[in-house]
Amino acid sequence: MSKDSLQTVFQGRLLHCLVKTTTLPNGHTVRLEIVKHNGAVLMVPFLSRDRVIILRQFRAVIGRYIYEFPAGTLERNERPIDCARRELIEETGYAGKKFTRIGSIFPVPGYSTEVITMYKAEGLTRCARIPEQDEVIRTQIKTAAEVRRLFKKGMIVDAKSICALAMCGII
Repeated sequence: MSKDSLQTVFQGRLLHCLVKTTTLPNGHTVRLEIVKHNGAVLMVPFLSRDRVIILRQFRAVIGRYIYEFPAGTLERNERPIDCARRELIEETGYAGKKFTRIGSIFPVPGYSTEVITMYKAEGLTRCARIPEQDEVIRTQIKTAAEVRRLFKKGMIVDAKSICALAMCGII
């Protein structure tokens, strides 16, 4: 087995891009392009058993608004639960009393180390929203049936949100 080689090709605020040459278990040597990511969280905020908060957020990279659940990137050495509590307040203006981990996903394991930890947030109370300058977000309260209709119409296209809907049993 050959020794792995690793080279940084880009270091940004959010992403660290690497090129790695490694030998696979089958003996084949490959050159990988890797996006190293701190990880992220996503919350499905339940106002009641049948009502959730969903965001309509402008995503500049794709140049359009999409429906998604509140989410955010972990800061260095931040615990996922702490990030979930912070991001819920920042993006929705609600604080959660109870957070239940519903799972985690690797959104793009072919080229990224990112892991998204997902939570169901309950016991919500209104508080001051702390928006970030680069976020254009409008919160909406929807029933589970309304969210299912949005999904069936192809209006929820965010993969992490679709996974969370499945993990919560909404779709």
